Amino acid sequence: MTSHLISIEDLDRAAIERILLRAQSFAEVSGREIKKVPALRGRTVVNLFYEASTRTSSSFELAATRLSADVINIRASGSSIEKGESLRDTVQTLTAYEPAAIVIRSPYAGAAAQVAQWTDAAVVNAGDGKHEHPTQALLDVFALQSRVGRLDGLKIWIVGDVLHSRVARSDISAFQKMGAKVTVAGPPTLLPREIEALGCSASPTLDGLTEADVIYVLRMQHERMQEAFVPSLGEYAARYQINHERLRPGQLVMHPGPVNRGVEISADVIDSEISLIGEQVKAGVAVRMAVLYELLVGTTTLAAVA
Repeated sequence: MTSHLISIEDLDRAAIERILLRAQSFAEVSGREIKKVPALRGRTVVNLFYEASTRTSSSFELAATRLSADVINIRASGSSIEKGESLRDTVQTLTAYEPAAIVIRSPYAGAAAQVAQWTDAAVVNAGDGKHEHPTQALLDVFALQSRVGRLDGLKIWIVGDVLHSRVARSDISAFQKMGAKVTVAGPPTLLPREIEALGCSASPTLDGLTEADVIYVLRMQHERMQEAFVPSLGEYAARYQINHERLRPGQLVMHPGPVNRGVEISADVIDSEISLIGEQVKAGVAVRMAVLYELLVGTTTLAAVA
């Protein structure tokens, strides 16, 4: 693994498999009464979040804590960022604490790569604009493999707001690296023209959805939309909502959260046995523990620190 995790493209299949194997070990640790291991004792992890987050920020904080790291959480609200401090100045300030790793989420594509130029710490991209979200892709693969086993030959449809989704870009790559066949589907206005260059297929309708083994539903990202990409949410739901009427027996459904219930996915699907949403959330801590461990320890076996 590289010294940073900026993009899922930083990883080949072997590296992904190594991280997921490590994550499985950490998932077992999480089942113990005492859930900590001393792998990062005496080291500092900074979580720098310029965007609102519940799942990603809390799971990175818990992951670092369970590795026994000291954790500094910085949010844009209530910090010097709110006073106009630049990203570079913020990173230089935080570097004075000699962090081992900086986890960053930013609304700007390329922010994590930029931070990696300004610090000796390992940098983990926790989402940069519409670019990528590599740890989400890793936990998605982990959760799906935990349910179905290897992904070779699996047909996965990613449905919804692909245009604004950093998750889609990371997942397309990760799923394909693991041997799955990916199709993206949604309104033509929400399908990037260049998306098929990533190796996936694209469909402006849900015709053929029953061929999928897994449907990965994307959130309608209103906060990133500067214009009307669909006539209304009601019309979007009528044509693209994933509900039991559109699904066949045996299909599985995923969603990165947060979910707009009743818009891109129906409530009864969210709460059904075919949904992996809860398993995705649960996978976040173990996978992010594994990423931090691989970046900062790597060569030490888990048995030596567990």
